[in-house]
Amino acid sequence: MAMATSISAITSSLSSLSFSSQISHTSLPPKSISLKFSAPKFPTFIVASSAAVAEPGVEKQDLEKLVKSRLPGGFAAQTIIGTGRRKSAIARVVLQEGTGKIIINYRDAQEYLQGNPLWLQYVKTPLVTLGYESSYDVFVKAHGGGLSGQAQAICLGVARALLKVSDSHRSPLKQEGLLTRDSRVVERKKPGLRKARKRPQFSKR
Repeated sequence: MAMATSISAITSSLSSLSFSSQISHTSLPPKSISLKFSAPKFPTFIVASSAAVAEPGVEKQDLEKLVKSRLPGGFAAQTIIGTGRRKSAIARVVLQEGTGKIIINYRDAQEYLQGNPLWLQYVKTPLVTLGYESSYDVFVKAHGGGLSGQAQAICLGVARALLKVSDSHRSPLKQEGLLTRDSRVVERKKPGLRKARKRPQFSKR
């Protein structure tokens, strides 16, 4: 009898606890506060990102219009022109009197050469040698190879174009080695070797 009374007392206490917990859960008000502020932020973010994506295309169109207005008849119709080559890259360069702008494939040189200071120095070296860095605008069409080869091809093209401005430029440009075409290219791979000269490890047995 004592066991039966203790079990009944325990079950009654548990039922009272569950009933009180249900009352406490139902008595709490629902929370709906954080949803009010997050929704309006997304449309403004999407608009800003679309505007940021559209800017480079607009700038390229403006530069293309500028180049076509400055070079009527295209590159071949100009008088101060030079062609440079390096590895498999070819660059046609046109010089016009201006303020020192450099436009490569209808893009600003800083953007096209990814801000690399060495490649930008290659392009400007012939003009700096003669003190013309702010006297001529440079318009370039380059293709083939990588950006390093194209930058060195532009350097040779600018130097050759400066010879058409005046023949007296030959001596200072030649002293700096800017009129010499660098003929070095990657050596071809040989059969049986891993690269041009690299061999697999020798095994005697």
